[in-house]
Amino acid sequence: MQIRKISLITILLLVAAIADAFGNENKSAAGLPNVILIVADDLGYGDLSCYGQKKFQTPEIDKLAAEGMQFSQHYAGAPVCAPSRSALLTARHTGHTTIRGNKKVNKYGDFPLSATDTILPQLFKENGYTTAMFGKWGLGYPGSSGDVSQKGFDSFFGYYGHLAAHNYHPEKLYFNNEPVAIPQNKKYSNQVYAPAMIHDSVLAFMERNSHHPFFLYIPTVIPHAELAAPSVYLQEQLNKYGTEHPYKGIKTLRFATKFGAYDAQRSPKAAFAAMLQILDKQVGEIVASLKQKGIYENTIIIITSDNGPHKEGGAQPDYFNSNAGLRGYKRDLYEGGIRVPLIVHWPEKIKPGKSNLISANWDLMPTLADIIQAEMPAQTDGVSLLPTLLQLPEKQVQHSYLYWEFHEQGGKQAIRMNQWKAVVLNAKQPKRAKFELYNLQEDPSEKADVSATYPQIVEMLKKLILQANIPSPDFPF
Repeated sequence: MQIRKISLITILLLVAAIADAFGNENKSAAGLPNVILIVADDLGYGDLSCYGQKKFQTPEIDKLAAEGMQFSQHYAGAPVCAPSRSALLTARHTGHTTIRGNKKVNKYGDFPLSATDTILPQLFKENGYTTAMFGKWGLGYPGSSGDVSQKGFDSFFGYYGHLAAHNYHPEKLYFNNEPVAIPQNKKYSNQVYAPAMIHDSVLAFMERNSHHPFFLYIPTVIPHAELAAPSVYLQEQLNKYGTEHPYKGIKTLRFATKFGAYDAQRSPKAAFAAMLQILDKQVGEIVASLKQKGIYENTIIIITSDNGPHKEGGAQPDYFNSNAGLRGYKRDLYEGGIRVPLIVHWPEKIKPGKSNLISANWDLMPTLADIIQAEMPAQTDGVSLLPTLLQLPEKQVQHSYLYWEFHEQGGKQAIRMNQWKAVVLNAKQPKRAKFELYNLQEDPSEKADVSATYPQIVEMLKKLILQANIPSPDFPF
């Protein structure tokens, strides 16, 4: 592939022109709400001040939480990015969804969604919406069955692969399925901050598409490592978080960006806080744009995360209490690795409230399909959360169980049924497998394994785990 050198202004014009071209044809969705789905990368359950963060504040996101519905027992699809996003977009948990682990296929991207997978943007596109994605894809590569142009997006700008998204000052991004050079970032000069560039594309899309319904998917790379922020944000956070332990980084090596290496950071804690300030500010600018265009009241904003907090690149989740006292981090199937924020905001439709409903990101497609009256794919593990959003709990369908699997570190599985949560370690090595049981109602931090006390619960959950996993030749247990 040849990398074209295109200026930022040209990129924005191209994105806007393509969005307009598709939008002018999509009239059947008139009157339906716009939908903006923001999926943060490695945002822990405790990383927002509305979820208990004390070291810094996220006022713009907090305002959406206060005005909308905030969920306290909501889960990501997996403890790492690709399977989590696959679960969200296909509405199938990791025992059923196509992508069940992070698997790089070639230099262009990752293991792809299948051609038969119907994902969330396709649902919107089939129902007359203009659709766009700005951020990180990670579910295929150009020309594959997971090519973004084949999966319901009218326009895309961002990172194709998840390893490339480790670098906040990349030498290239993708416009649809074509690479676009960023010459200002050659030789690690770090002049163009990709999240800012991508955010400009978000605002440009909204500017050109305010006259008809749109679905806007924003899988932001913030606050995934590496830890990096423009100096104007970093300077505001310096000397606020005690002693800093610089992260050396290896990005100065020639091969570093090919393997997802992280850049050095002298002030990791300040950088992390600065990144959350950037995310919060970007959310505020999206809201301000909606209001300026007169479409705020008819727009649903959803904010969630793909998994729990990371410890890479110098990050210190314990200092920030990023998992809000829950056990575990990214790559764990304990609560800290998979319990994530969920905020749903829709003025005049969703009244302010909090919900302790047990839910997961694979519920988002059924919920949105319910709102726009779209037909769901035949195979789904999700339930619509609309009754809860409308504060009609008597009509809410409850999950019989939630299931997760993880294909690294010897293999892990987890299942939750009501207050009971089982975690299986070394799942790929039956002779070494360890089954743990927790009562989350009494022990949300999973400190006491009660498997020996409740053998009948253990046997029931073991059977459910076997039923939940449909074997995959690409991600075998």
